[in-house]
Amino acid sequence: MSNVLSNKIKAGDLELKEKVVAINRVVKTTKGGRAFSFSALVVVGNEAGVVGHGLGKAKEVQEAITKGIEDAKKNLIKIPLRHGTIPHDQSSKAGAAKVLIKPAAHGTGVIAGGSMRAVLESAGITDVLTKNLGSANPHNVVKATIKALASLREPIEVSKVRNRSLKRVFNG
Repeated sequence: MSNVLSNKIKAGDLELKEKVVAINRVVKTTKGGRAFSFSALVVVGNEAGVVGHGLGKAKEVQEAITKGIEDAKKNLIKIPLRHGTIPHDQSSKAGAAKVLIKPAAHGTGVIAGGSMRAVLESAGITDVLTKNLGSANPHNVVKATIKALASLREPIEVSKVRNRSLKRVFNG
């Protein structure tokens, strides 16, 4: 779990693009009638290996989206990319949502459902295969996808832990 925290980064002067994943209207019934508010799940990324998600709640949709973007900028992580895909298979779970992501050959595209697609495209992944194995709740799917991406490791890191050189691994 320490790897998940170690790759957090600051928004700084990154050129981030926002995607709204889900907007939920919440109704609270009070003595005076119904009170409406909105929650917005937002994903931000620079399409070059940096991605984050956030949740904003407000009385108006636009204000909820703005709050979600600010929250997402506080939760950015850096992920390893290898020629537009991820370095290895990874699965993760958040709540009842379980996701599986696999690297794919160049030209495959992003084979993913709505919530997962928004995260992967914001991260800059162009070729990947995914499967949602549990709940389709967008909040948990986004959390599980970010968690899976955060736990990806570079081949160089793995080779250092195993005390092997990459030349030996890749050349036979």
